[in-house]
Amino acid sequence: MAALATGGATPSDGATSFQRKVPASSRLAAIAGTRPSVRHGQLLLSSGLPSLDCVLGGGLAVGTLLLIEEDKYGIYSNLLFKYFLAEGIVCGHNLFVASAKEDPADILKEVPAPLFDDVHKNQVDEKETAVKSKPESQESMKIAWRYQNLPKIEVSPAASARFGHYYDVSKTVSPELLQSIKWHRFFLPEEMSLHPEIKTGNMTCGYTRLLQSIQRIIYQEGFDGSYPQKNQKNILRIGIQSLGSVLWGDDICCADNPEDVHSLTKFLYVLRGLLRMSLSACIITVPAHLIQNKAIMERVTNLSDTVVGLESFIGSERETNPLYKDYQGLIHVHQIPRLNSLICDASGTKDLAFRLKRKLFTIERLHLPPDLSDTVSRSSKQDLAESTKLLSSGCGAMAIGKKHLDF
Repeated sequence: MAALATGGATPSDGATSFQRKVPASSRLAAIAGTRPSVRHGQLLLSSGLPSLDCVLGGGLAVGTLLLIEEDKYGIYSNLLFKYFLAEGIVCGHNLFVASAKEDPADILKEVPAPLFDDVHKNQVDEKETAVKSKPESQESMKIAWRYQNLPKIEVSPAASARFGHYYDVSKTVSPELLQSIKWHRFFLPEEMSLHPEIKTGNMTCGYTRLLQSIQRIIYQEGFDGSYPQKNQKNILRIGIQSLGSVLWGDDICCADNPEDVHSLTKFLYVLRGLLRMSLSACIITVPAHLIQNKAIMERVTNLSDTVVGLESFIGSERETNPLYKDYQGLIHVHQIPRLNSLICDASGTKDLAFRLKRKLFTIERLHLPPDLSDTVSRSSKQDLAESTKLLSSGCGAMAIGKKHLDF
């Protein structure tokens, strides 16, 4: 009777026409480039890489911090950094770019160009899959009969739930699109020349100046919600490059017992407080392989929300290993935040690798091809068996030891 009294369609098949009226103040604000999470109700934004969003549980939550452990040469970590900024440019978000090595203006000029239509992306994928499918179709009967009816391995972590845009790494963003957004810069050499050196709270001068700049923008632009913004609500994307390096005035990469041992951790503690109270999200790249004191890196990890490590194959034995010929490195998801829940919203796939194609950078599920050929020499089989021991337990269980069964 209550459902009929409220008005609406007559219920049928056990369904009710009752609709709960939610106050407008309790609804999530519709902000461009964001969507609410189905599981924990937090507002999410894309990292710029749809495959990375799927690994992290749908995207980055607003008010959280993403820490990227740089690879040895900083090639792919800088690429993820630029993907994050490119997504903000396409969505019209405000940007704050901080660096002690490169001019922020030069960083934005090297941001990859967006692919506004998925037709071009699908054409690129179809060309690559067509080349790979030709030898597979010709030699389909060489595989053992009991493997033919097994389901195919899902290459992408979750290709159906796409969030974000695709970008062409072979091109840079157009100047017209770059001029349409509002962005702020923080270049440490310029800040040090304009302002005298100060050191407060056992924190280096660079970290103190950076926190002051972030706090000023959050308060003046109204991202903290203390007073309404003049225009529609927007997101502030903060990007900090190579934090903790020597260029920032920190010595954690130079000694086991640095002088400012708590400088970086105090900076992250204050920064997370600013992120929690504002409509903002931050990405930070840290040269973790240069930090000699592992206790400092553990505290940095605990003070971050999401921690992702990149392991490049450049200069290592895996670069020439035939098992990894299709990949350029591995992705290690060290930490995912538990937002409004007891468990984290993580992907079930743990063995992840990344590859840099001609135009696209993708994160895929790491899988090894079966060694079923009888023409392979004994020495090569032994090398493949020994190299599989370097993998984790999930992939290492595919071929352990030097003995092979013959069917």
